[in-house]
Amino acid sequence: MGLVRDKSRKPGKKPLPENAVKRVIDLAHGPPPGEASHWTGRMLARAARVSLRSVQRILQAHQLAPHRIRTFKLSKDPKFAEKLKDVVGLYVNPPAHAVILSVDEKSQIQALDRTQPGLPMKPGRAGTMTHDYKRHGTTRLFAALNILDGTVIGKNMQRHRHQEFIRFLNTIEAQVPARNTVLAIVDNYATHKHPTVRKWLAHHPRWTFHFTPTSASWLNASKASSPSSQGGALNEASSTPLSISRPPSTASLQRPTPSPNPSSGLPIPTAFSPPSSEGSKR
Repeated sequence: MGLVRDKSRKPGKKPLPENAVKRVIDLAHGPPPGEASHWTGRMLARAARVSLRSVQRILQAHQLAPHRIRTFKLSKDPKFAEKLKDVVGLYVNPPAHAVILSVDEKSQIQALDRTQPGLPMKPGRAGTMTHDYKRHGTTRLFAALNILDGTVIGKNMQRHRHQEFIRFLNTIEAQVPARNTVLAIVDNYATHKHPTVRKWLAHHPRWTFHFTPTSASWLNASKASSPSSQGGALNEASSTPLSISRPPSTASLQRPTPSPNPSSGLPIPTAFSPPSSEGSKR
């Protein structure tokens, strides 16, 4: 007939003893063994001689995450609050008849070409791309993001000096309507504060530079588009020696021209030009 009644006992497994829980917590707060940079769940389970799931429950109950590290950077700029209000004020309350530009540079963009053409995607098979590549040098991208309408002015250069930066400013100057003032948000890169650049600003009174605080370039809106342009377009792009003048990252910066903004006049057209050969001249 089989077993009718089983021997009575407590349901489930016995909870871990307090000393085992304390051992896991103490290990998580201490340095990992060997050359490991941080504790993992399996490493803690082996060291404490408990199951991985028990380690996960203990860490969750005590809100511990030894595998995670949050980095931070404190700005030492004595005028941090003043500059912060200045830049954010341009974003949330831009002056009338002014063009707000977030200006930034991306250096050392590699122009890589695959050793052989890949095959396109088709049903049931992903597109292919060779793992090895050929190098075709590097380029530098100068970009100015219009905060009001999202358009971008970009220019590639072979070098990253104040001469190239002034050449890029002249490109912007030629495209922004003369009736608008230009308020440029830039970081504290030495090129932006070069004496020649200051002279250029003195000869172009409608221009004003608004510097972000030191160690706070994240205030520059153009930084937000940088990860997508690097990770999204560059990872699967292919460049030839002739196409180095237009690196893959410029394609992701192009946006459709929106409707005119009443406070800024006509929108700035998106434009990209090949790197200037003058950049290599001294």
